[in-house]
This record gives sequence, structure tokens and C-alpha cells, in this order.
Amino acid sequence: MNDFPEFMKSELNRIDASQQNTKDVEGYYFEGKDGSQMAFWTCYSERESAKHVHDFDEYTVIISGQYTACFEDREIVLNAGDELFVPAGTVQWGRCIAGTRSIHSFGGKRVKL
Repeated sequence: MNDFPEFMKSELNRIDASQQNTKDVEGYYFEGKDGSQMAFWTCYSERESAKHVHDFDEYTVIISGQYTACFEDREIVLNAGDELFVPAGTVQWGRCIAGTRSIHSFGGKRVKL
């Protein structure tokens, strides 16, 4: 597959650009009853995200492309099929190559309505 299925990309679930840490990405989210969220992102060009911290845990799996997760003391290169767990309170940012698709699960509200 070269893209997420259409049912995952409803305009009602589109993440507004003002809530993105990376420019030129398209994202959609789903929310659980407990307030946890999942987000599905596609990066259309080579980009670096802004440094940020979440007050909840984050789990990421790379579907296609490559994402380099950056932390204060190290970098981790993730390719298709690779997973990453980032504990709450961790300063993080990253770099993606064009065409990278990823799924993120958050233990809290990443997207504010």
C-alpha cells in the first residue's frame, strides 16, 4: 500500500496544521473513550519536527519510509516495521524523509479539539 485507506482519512478527523510539530505532514486521529488517541501521519517532504514534550506515553510504528527519533542524548533511526516507545516527559523531535507514514498511539490527548 502507498497510502492509508480512505476510511482512515475523514476530514472530520484531520489534524489541523496549527497542531502539527512538523510542516508539510498530513495527519488524522481517532480517540478512545479513555481520552487516549491514535494518529496517522504522512510526511510529504523531508522535514524536521520541533522539539516537544508530552505528559503522556507515546508508541510509534513506522509503516513506510524512515523516521529518525531524536532525544537529548541519542538518535534512533526507524524504518518500516520498527517500533518506538517514548515515556511521558521525554524531550523529543525527529526527522522524516518524504513518503514516511507512521502510526502513533498516545496515552493522552495529543490533538486538542
